[in-house]
Amino acid sequence: MRWRKIALCTVVFFMMGSSYLFADAVNQKIKVWSNGKEIADGGYLIDGKTYIPAREAGGVVSWDGSGRVTILKPNVHIVLFKGDTVFGNVNTGKLKMKILTQVDSLKDSIAAVKVAITDPSGNVKDILEDAGGSKNEDFWFSTPEFTYDFKEPGKYSVGFFMKASRSGDYILVSEKVVTASSKN
Repeated sequence: MRWRKIALCTVVFFMMGSSYLFADAVNQKIKVWSNGKEIADGGYLIDGKTYIPAREAGGVVSWDGSGRVTILKPNVHIVLFKGDTVFGNVNTGKLKMKILTQVDSLKDSIAAVKVAITDPSGNVKDILEDAGGSKNEDFWFSTPEFTYDFKEPGKYSVGFFMKASRSGDYILVSEKVVTASSKN
C-alpha cells in the first residue's frame, strides 16, 4: 500500500513538473534584436509565434484606451543636399546643407513632424519642426538651407520624427546616417 502512494505521488509530481515545462516552452521569453540593438523588453514565443511590444515595432504607436492599438509606419526617404549635390559622407567642419524628406503611405493623420541631427556623442539638434496640423497621405518636408558643424569624426544620424497627437512625444520613424571623417 505504501509503495502505491509513493508511485502515485511520483506520477503526480512528474506530471506537474512536465506541465510547467510545457507551459514554459509555450510562453517562452526570448531576446529580440532590431538593427543591431537588443530590444529592452524582449519578446515572447507563444504557440510558435513571436510577440514583441508594439512600440518596438517602429513607427508611431497610439492606444485609444478601448483595446485598439494603431501603428503608423509610412515610407520615409531622407535626402541630404549640399547645394544641388546629394551627399552621404562629409569631412569634419561646418557645412551648408538642406534636408529633403519624402513621406508616402501615411494612413492616418499626425499632429507634427520634425527633423533633427544626433552627433556621435548623442547630442541632438532640432533642425526644423512643423506642428501646423495633420499631414496628407503623401507629402514632402524640406528644411531651408542651414549650416551644421560636424565637429568630430564619427556617425551622425539625421532623423525624421512624427507626433501622433499634440500632447504626445516625437517618435523616430526614419533616419539617415552620415559619416564625418577628419580632414586630411
